Amino acid sequence: MTVNTGDADRIKGVVDGILQDYNQGRDIDKMSVFHQPDKEAVTSIVNKMIRIIYPGYYRDKLFKSYNMDSNLNVWIEDVIYNLSKQIALVLQYQNENDQSDCGCVTDEADLDEQALCISIKFCQQIPKIREYLDTDLEATLQGDPAALNKDEIILSYPGLLATTINRMAHELYLLNVPLIPRMMTEYAHSITGIDIHPAATIGKYFFIDHGTGIVVGSTTIIGENVKIYQGVTIGALSTSGGQSLRGVKRHPTIEDNVTIYSGASILGGETVIGHGSVIGSNAFITKSIPANARVTIKNQELVMKTSGDRGFEEPEDNNNGQDDTWFYVI
Repeated sequence: MTVNTGDADRIKGVVDGILQDYNQGRDIDKMSVFHQPDKEAVTSIVNKMIRIIYPGYYRDKLFKSYNMDSNLNVWIEDVIYNLSKQIALVLQYQNENDQSDCGCVTDEADLDEQALCISIKFCQQIPKIREYLDTDLEATLQGDPAALNKDEIILSYPGLLATTINRMAHELYLLNVPLIPRMMTEYAHSITGIDIHPAATIGKYFFIDHGTGIVVGSTTIIGENVKIYQGVTIGALSTSGGQSLRGVKRHPTIEDNVTIYSGASILGGETVIGHGSVIGSNAFITKSIPANARVTIKNQELVMKTSGDRGFEEPEDNNNGQDDTWFYVI
């Protein structure tokens, strides 16, 4: 394709107009790309962490060794190094009330040391993360008769994958690391359709079945042995207060041994679902439910008419004259 002088001038005009648009001082006009965390680097850290958590299930094509301990040593050191680099970039987002366990940022020279401290503290929590995930794996196997074995769950179940990434992100959140935990859980959201905020507190033996469309808000508290199906929302009643609601408990508490079926919405910071309760599909709940309750939506009336009923209107014959019984549902 040949570009003539007139076309070149028009293209230059478009480019100049876009470049001028960056000079308005808005947040979206930022050019400090090297002072922001790298989304691809965070995703890479997540995937390396998954290998560390489930070492017998995920391979590293770039690093080969006959000794699994050697592999793990490389992966863990790699995570500490690269996570430290990303944490150093996000420490600028800390405010005076949001300091990490490794102290406050005093000047730029302290960033690398503080970031390394946080990264090491995070990796020290890997045994705890794995302890919780082992219970989640067991809950998934016991809760899903379609699961052949635990290998199938680890390698193919989106619910366990989303829970795995969330448990990593939650530990970073507890260390007051800004931004990165949310980047991690949004990566999980993008590949599983399951949106769990890293601030949510989730107990052991957590089981997500199917999972697509699940939303769990930031101030949610979930107990142990909780089972959630696809399309469930554990959310806030209203966010019209905006930033004034920061730090306020806006999302429900789900006690132990609760099952929440598909499409249910449970909303509000004061809402508590009592232990042992079962929430039926499509229920809309904004008030607390006592322990051992069964909450269901009354079934719509099912009406069936056959060709012998008065008022039946036989549809067009699309079955080549075969003698079928026709029905429809209201």
